[in-house]
Amino acid sequence: MSGGVDSSVAAGLLLEEGYDVTGVFMCLGAAGLSEAAADAGRVAGRLGIPLRVLDLQEEFERIIDEFAAEYAAGRTPNPCIHCNARLKFGRLVELADSLGVQFVATGHYARRGERAGRPVIARARDAAKDQSYALFAVAAENVVRMLLPIGELAEKQAVRARAEALGIDVHGKADSQEICFVPDDDYTAILADRAPEALKPGRILNTAGEELGRHDGYGRFTVGQRRGLKVAAGVPMYVTRIDPAAGDVILGTREEACSRRLTALRANWHVPPVESEFNALVQIRYNHRGAAARVRILDEQSFAVEFAEPVHAITPGQAAVVYDGEVLLGGGWIE
Repeated sequence: MSGGVDSSVAAGLLLEEGYDVTGVFMCLGAAGLSEAAADAGRVAGRLGIPLRVLDLQEEFERIIDEFAAEYAAGRTPNPCIHCNARLKFGRLVELADSLGVQFVATGHYARRGERAGRPVIARARDAAKDQSYALFAVAAENVVRMLLPIGELAEKQAVRARAEALGIDVHGKADSQEICFVPDDDYTAILADRAPEALKPGRILNTAGEELGRHDGYGRFTVGQRRGLKVAAGVPMYVTRIDPAAGDVILGTREEACSRRLTALRANWHVPPVESEFNALVQIRYNHRGAAARVRILDEQSFAVEFAEPVHAITPGQAAVVYDGEVLLGGGWIE
């Protein structure tokens, strides 16, 4: 329970269904003394359920360190996926075990489905809010214990209406739109502290190796980026590659920023592939709708993807998540 409307309503819905519910607030640092903690406590009191505080500061610091290290390596990380897998459906499962609790629930917009008699993750009914992409890295054995009540509701307004009906006073609380440890969506302060090499000035080149300008830190850029490049090339230009060793940012046309292929490592399958090659829908970032592709299994830890049509901004460090219709099969990290 984060103190937000989604996790609060998730707890309320489970109570209505007859579950014995215990709330858990994850203390990730300064957040432990924040308005969010007070909101979570007040909601738990209104629902009449106990609230535990789980101190995860040390583990969360590692996620922030990894976030900075990925930018230093010229990649674009997604820390929320790691948090979901290692903390929300990792450490929370461990706490559940210690309490003799069977299920772990969150306010994610995704659904619990079934494939071959086994629980799986499926897309939310509200496609615009779907968060299943960010759950691919959850261990398959923990998916079995996952409850996702919010994902069954048709839209966000329905969630707020349920919160109001339950008497939960956070029903009007604004959604969080950014990474929780990146205030104002400006992560350069984190890089300055933990990966200053990513903020050293360097060259901006085109794909032919010609210098177009200078930048004030390759960590400020991501593949596919168009805004804020501050170069004049006569045509729209996009970041096509980042070379952290040389400190260069390489730009190209939109066509040059598109590709049909990727390789993904550290694969995690909720539904183990039965064939070495198969057709699927592959989503390459949170706000990507997914594209038709052929997936080829390379080994237990990696797979290759060939899209039917070129896809814009395939970005190292982001996740490639594989779907069969609405069902999340698994995924890996784009190399």
